Amino acid sequence: MESAEEEAQLGLESEEDKSELSDEEIQEAFAKGLLKPGMNVLMNKPKKLVNNTEGMKQCLADLRKDLPWVERLDMTNLPAEDIISKAEGKAPTPTTGDVNADDDFQREMYFYRQAQATVLAALPLLNKHSIATKRPEDYFAEMAKSDQHMQKIRKKLISKQLILEKSEKAKKLREQRKFGKKVQVEVIQKRQKEKKAMMNAVKKYQKGMTDKLDFLEGDQKSGKDSSQGSKKAPNKKGFHKLKYFFYSLNAKRKFKDQKFGFGGKKSGKKWNTKESYNDVSSFRAKMAHAKGGKGGKKGKGGKQNKRPGKSVRKKMKARS
Repeated sequence: MESAEEEAQLGLESEEDKSELSDEEIQEAFAKGLLKPGMNVLMNKPKKLVNNTEGMKQCLADLRKDLPWVERLDMTNLPAEDIISKAEGKAPTPTTGDVNADDDFQREMYFYRQAQATVLAALPLLNKHSIATKRPEDYFAEMAKSDQHMQKIRKKLISKQLILEKSEKAKKLREQRKFGKKVQVEVIQKRQKEKKAMMNAVKKYQKGMTDKLDFLEGDQKSGKDSSQGSKKAPNKKGFHKLKYFFYSLNAKRKFKDQKFGFGGKKSGKKWNTKESYNDVSSFRAKMAHAKGGKGGKKGKGGKQNKRPGKSVRKKMKARS
């Protein structure tokens, strides 16, 4: 019997050796055209199903451990009653498993109400077994991330906030500049308008077209005050304003008059007349007889000028 089994095993091995071809042989066969598609097909063996009932029962027994509920914390219950739909008079949503799986909202509401019913049923059991359900006020949980990592995140958030603040500040400054330019243009236009109105009023007053000086007081008067102020004389401030206005208008004219004269005859300005000849009010005897002044000879007892003459100074310079 043993020899027969050994021969059978040797026969199988020889067949396997014959069936296994080397790479060179396969290449030669492919070159000669002996290998064709469809000759060698891998056949999958059918999977053998095993119904191990005893093993499954053993696994189920291992899972079914008789432990207290505190160790298991499992709850199996139906969803809570939909109070909102009941109050609104709508059709109540199903409390059983008859839920349309394609309706996302109905499915999520079913999960929500089931979790709500589980919480309502589990809280009394936890309180019964003296298990705390609320975190104490002085409880500090360990952070999932390190302090260094949180510092990096904090610095990054602060930098982002600073960048946003700078951009907002720059935006506000740009808007303020635009508004400031607009206000400045409006102020300049207003001043030009007021100046033009003042000029027209002054021209009318100079030509005698009006005897009112209301333009000196500006927009301070209105209504009755304006009608009453026209009868009265302008105040001191108004006169000062008018004086400054006329001065600013005639400053250029005055400068030209001082430089070029007022027109008319220019020659003979320095000629003496009978009145100027008889006028001796500006005569000074000390100045006329060299008794005073800066230069010239002095009076009795006065010191003479010690400065040498021009020729003497030249000789002194040549000697040196």
